[in-house]
Formats: sequence, structure tokens, C-alpha cells
Amino acid sequence: MPQVSADIWVAVSPATAFAVSQTTGEARLRWDPFIRTQRLIGADRPATGVQTFTRARLGPSMVSRYVSYRPPTSVGMTMERGPWFFERFGGGWRFTPQERDGVAGTHAVWKYTWTTRPAWLSPVADRIGHWLLGREIRARIAAWAAACSDPVVLAACAPEVP
Repeated sequence: MPQVSADIWVAVSPATAFAVSQTTGEARLRWDPFIRTQRLIGADRPATGVQTFTRARLGPSMVSRYVSYRPPTSVGMTMERGPWFFERFGGGWRFTPQERDGVAGTHAVWKYTWTTRPAWLSPVADRIGHWLLGREIRARIAAWAAACSDPVVLAACAPEVP
């Protein structure tokens, strides 16, 4: 199964890092370059089993489900309905405490995995996926890292941080 990943270190606690990654509404649109719109389906808060609807900036939309939601360490999602070219798609974000040069912070690793369809198209589609999804995940994690020091985003997630 093809996979792309990106990682980065931020000078905030895992609780803050996780909370920023799970912002919704205007706070999410402020930092997340991947999405044009996103909302929870039938729930007020993210949790294991909750569905989300996401329309990407590039146009495709997806309904996904949280398969894991473990604040402040990790979150995982899997596609339930999405673009015709994905047989399967999943994403996972992990947040680990890590000190760098005497500064406490968080090491974040984000991964996407997928299977394309039709299967005969995979050799070409997977190469395109590596390029496109790799570019998207690197831009997305960089924007998230910047959001971890954005006062507006931090204020939006303040109730979530102990």
C-alpha cells in the first residue's frame, strides 16, 4: 500500500499540538491549506467513530471516519466515501513529546496511505499520488506548525488544552 509521510517539530506541548490539529470552523480554515470546507457529521466533537465531510481545496470531497482519537497522542481516519480513484484512503497523525536544544516540544508525524482503482492503473496513479499527496502533506504539516504559534488558532483551541 503506497504511503507518504511528513514530520516536523514544534515548541508546544503534545496537548496543544493535538488541539491545534483538531480545530474546526474558521480556526481550521485559517491554517489548513488542504481543505475548502470540513464538518463533523452527526456530532459536535471529534471522537472514535465520528464521521467528517471534507471538501479539498483541489475539489474532491470525502466522508471519513475517526478510527482512533487519542488526545494528545494520535488520531487516525479512514475514508468511507471519496473520489472514484481511491479504493482505500487513510491518514494518521502522531504527536510525541520531544525536547530539542533544551526546549520542550512535540515531534509530529503525519502519514497517508491509499490504494487506487482500477488496480491496473496503480503503477501510474501511485506515482502521481506520491507526488501530489506528498506535496500536500508537507504543505499541510508546515501550515499546522505555523498555526501552533498563531494566537488566533491557539485561542480557538484553548478550551481543549489542559
